[in-house]
Amino acid sequence: MRIVIAEDDALLREGLALLLRAEGLDVVATAGTPDEALAAVDAHKPDVAILDVRMPPTHTDEGIVTAVEARRRRPDLAVLVLSAYVERSFATELLTGGVSGLGYLLKERVGRVEEFLDALHRVAAGGTAIDPEVVAQLFTRSHQDTRLDRLSPRERDVLALMAEGLGNTAVAERLVVTEGAVHKHIRSIFAKLDLSPTDRVDRRVAAVLRYLEDPRRPA
Repeated sequence: MRIVIAEDDALLREGLALLLRAEGLDVVATAGTPDEALAAVDAHKPDVAILDVRMPPTHTDEGIVTAVEARRRRPDLAVLVLSAYVERSFATELLTGGVSGLGYLLKERVGRVEEFLDALHRVAAGGTAIDPEVVAQLFTRSHQDTRLDRLSPRERDVLALMAEGLGNTAVAERLVVTEGAVHKHIRSIFAKLDLSPTDRVDRRVAAVLRYLEDPRRPA
């Protein structure tokens, strides 16, 4: 796995590079600005770019803009975004688009090495990794989707883990059930939320969005 890291905090940038190299991963370049990050992506053609959301010069959404541009230049590039805070605009776009190879983690997750590496590998493999804290804070809307009331407590547990980007195997491991049981729960979730296999939408993403938009779910 070839990785480019873009982070303006030199201490965090180099610490992250050391961590990944110690795990046998190939950090081909590090960058402190958006321009440097894009130049590194062009030059090294990495498999994954790890980007800080807030970068120079304004420290607002430069990392998001850079991520979008990097994916435009290299559509197969996996992107893992790190943020000190929940940035609603990017996280919403990430989920709504239903795109693969994208992750969104809070920086505090880096210190939990096993979880961080799991998310990195998941994103590199084309999956999605959403920080549980991001899932817990993302959406609040006054509208309530009463179809969620149809779900059993275990189905809501499954849907909450789906919202973190976990696949069926990981959900099964987290809940200590069989993968077949998870598959059965997901089929039931789709049916209860009126998500037809003939719909021209990603049913998994649609189910997750309905869950996240429910203001009654536990924080």
